[in-house]
Amino acid sequence: MRSIFKFHFFQSQRGDSLLETAIAAPVLLLLTLGIVEFGRAWYLQNELAGAAQAGAIYGSQNPTDTEGMETVAKDNAPDVSSATDVSGFSATASWGCECSTTGVASASCASAPTCSYNVVDYVLVTVSATYKPFVEWPGLPESIPLSEKIRMRGATQ
Repeated sequence: MRSIFKFHFFQSQRGDSLLETAIAAPVLLLLTLGIVEFGRAWYLQNELAGAAQAGAIYGSQNPTDTEGMETVAKDNAPDVSSATDVSGFSATASWGCECSTTGVASASCASAPTCSYNVVDYVLVTVSATYKPFVEWPGLPESIPLSEKIRMRGATQ
């Protein structure tokens, strides 16, 4: 009779859902936290891309105004410059001339390249920032450098 009682005890399902929740909750919490961290880094990368593109668009209309390109890039990333988890936000800009067909370039158009066709202006805007995750993940660095570089052609000379 006693062996039947033990067998019946192992057939009981009381507390199973509590045990399943205790096992699944930390896994789901860790997965959710990883998704949130990845989303924040993705958002920062998109902000940097938008800022670099805005600076390059301004530069395509004003190719010699590198300070203006940098200012426009910084102004178009307000979430990046004010975020507490981002450091080292910077924007740099340069311009030059290049052949429209071969891509042979000359920085700042000091000496225009010899081209068989047209010489065009180009601008290069680079923005960068360092992302710091909320959680220190094993195997990942404490901070992740992100950057975006946009090169755009301007007017034909």
